[in-house]
Amino acid sequence: MTLPQATEPLLALATELRQHGFAIAPDQTIGFIEAVGVLGPRDINDIHHAAIALFAIPPERRIEFDAIFKKLFFGLQIAAQADASDDEVDAFEPTGGEEVVETGESQEPAGTDAVEQEQLQSREVSQPAEDQVLIDFERRAGNRLPHRRSYRWASVPRGEKLDLRRTLRAAAKRDGEIIDLAVMRRKKRQRRVLLLIDVSGSMKELTSSSLRFAHSLLRVADSAEVFTLGTRLTRVTSALQVKDRDIAMLRVSQLVADFDGGTRIGNALQAYLAVPKYAGFARGAAVIVLSDGLERGDADSMVDATIRLSRIAWQLSWLTPLAADVDFQPETEALKRVLPHIHILGAGHSVSSMCNHVLEMASA
Repeated sequence: MTLPQATEPLLALATELRQHGFAIAPDQTIGFIEAVGVLGPRDINDIHHAAIALFAIPPERRIEFDAIFKKLFFGLQIAAQADASDDEVDAFEPTGGEEVVETGESQEPAGTDAVEQEQLQSREVSQPAEDQVLIDFERRAGNRLPHRRSYRWASVPRGEKLDLRRTLRAAAKRDGEIIDLAVMRRKKRQRRVLLLIDVSGSMKELTSSSLRFAHSLLRVADSAEVFTLGTRLTRVTSALQVKDRDIAMLRVSQLVADFDGGTRIGNALQAYLAVPKYAGFARGAAVIVLSDGLERGDADSMVDATIRLSRIAWQLSWLTPLAADVDFQPETEALKRVLPHIHILGAGHSVSSMCNHVLEMASA
């Protein structure tokens, strides 16, 4: 099928971005062309804004994107990639004339924080100054994580059931005389903990803190699993089980491909529930979702997955940085619809708030 000639510059932009290391998925290219058609752009700025939003251009690469955009739509040619220490990028016109393109902060508005399109890239997870909070959490969390009654019984001084075997064994040593009735009680064991971390662009400022919190949680929990949610589902439990936190963060940064990309919480949750092993782990578990709930995908998919997860979990907590405001009320359609199925909607704006929530779960 022959595409309209008007789409050629739009396709050329997507191709050029890929050649310069931008992760542009085919559905993003299609969405970009459709968006330009819907907008009926009045000038080149409309196309520029649509490209930033639909291709999910990260702020730190806006300067490089602007240079590529000007190359294609303004007839400028990029001579070479500037060093990180340079303050400007040299660009050349096809006629041989030279024009200097400044690389300062762009004055044009960025796209929306939460985007639907998939953006695949790695990321170096930085180290925030929250180590002491996590050390205190690891010291206190041992006996304060939620527990459940197991199917095993243990002998105790004061119990809820007669331990007939132990009673008769003691009586046999005394020629059949029963002096004390031994009793027993069901043992308690730590509940499984499932942590789902939103790593989309709208949660960028908290991604590092959330992963460092997950590392500490895995150190104190008897049984825990950690997954990241963005445009896809990624299990990072194994990567975070390294004792050294910095090494664990490095392993996660190399494993997760959709850092700071789109927001498809529903699709990621559906993918989790579609795997019987994963869904079985969530049964009776304390499930914690760290996300702002700014779903840009199918709201019905997110609602359906959240309802299913809520039914099998012991407790479903949704921690959002927006809830740090005491007057916070969910605004997005998806979060409003799942609110009745969430046991706790709490604040997740810092490592301290995440740690405090886990420490208080046992009393819930």
